Amino acid sequence: MGEEVRDCTDALDAAGNTTAAIGKGFAIGSAALVSLALYGAFVVRLGITTGVNILEPLTFSFLLVGSMLPYWFSALTMKSVGEAAGAMVAEVKHQFKSDDRLMKGTAPKAVIAANRERCIAISTTASLREMIAPSALVMFAPLVAGTFFGVYAVFGLLTGGLVSGVQLAISMSNTGGAWDNAKKFIEQKLSDDPELKKGKGTDVHKAAVVGDTVGDPLKDTSGPALNILMKLMAILSLVFADYFWSINEGKGLFNVAVAVARR
Repeated sequence: MGEEVRDCTDALDAAGNTTAAIGKGFAIGSAALVSLALYGAFVVRLGITTGVNILEPLTFSFLLVGSMLPYWFSALTMKSVGEAAGAMVAEVKHQFKSDDRLMKGTAPKAVIAANRERCIAISTTASLREMIAPSALVMFAPLVAGTFFGVYAVFGLLTGGLVSGVQLAISMSNTGGAWDNAKKFIEQKLSDDPELKKGKGTDVHKAAVVGDTVGDPLKDTSGPALNILMKLMAILSLVFADYFWSINEGKGLFNVAVAVARR
């Protein structure tokens, strides 16, 4: 299709990035409120009426751990996107090297379909396999904290994950969309800056391409996935509340071991 078609689709894509950021902000706010409600239900389920004191050493320690979890989770998902993209590039290179007809545009439709299926298989397989580690992190973090260190450790973990996760999710969603739009802004030469008006092939454009490459997984993978991190940790904590309390009245196996050692 002609260049005018690309101009229209780029404008629509830029508008979509902006409006999507608003929708993702709503989803992030919704996830934060749901997580907070589940956190309150967790406290009520345990029958704690005196409130949660974050200045308690154990609670504060796990508040720091919980604040770290969204960054760890995001690092895992960003790395997964990079590895899947690398595998896709390697497959496409192999296809072009192994069949000259693809570059010439003379390859049969059956060959093109088979090549396309291999690329799709890379994406679908990676989307399942690469989420094992981030999912395990989210699910096992409250279970390990509650089992070994007690419910007050879980309080800190949920508080840190909620506060840090909201901030990081908002930042990622907006930053990713802005980087994506910055590349289009340079390519369409919309700026009054002479350096930005040069368009493709410049160092400025190359930097914008790097920003777009990082921005896409930020706004489409890691940012939205943090909503699940906040909600799932709170849900699991609520489901296992009675189990946590059954271990030394919510004090965890670590305190049991310390008591046995003192005896």
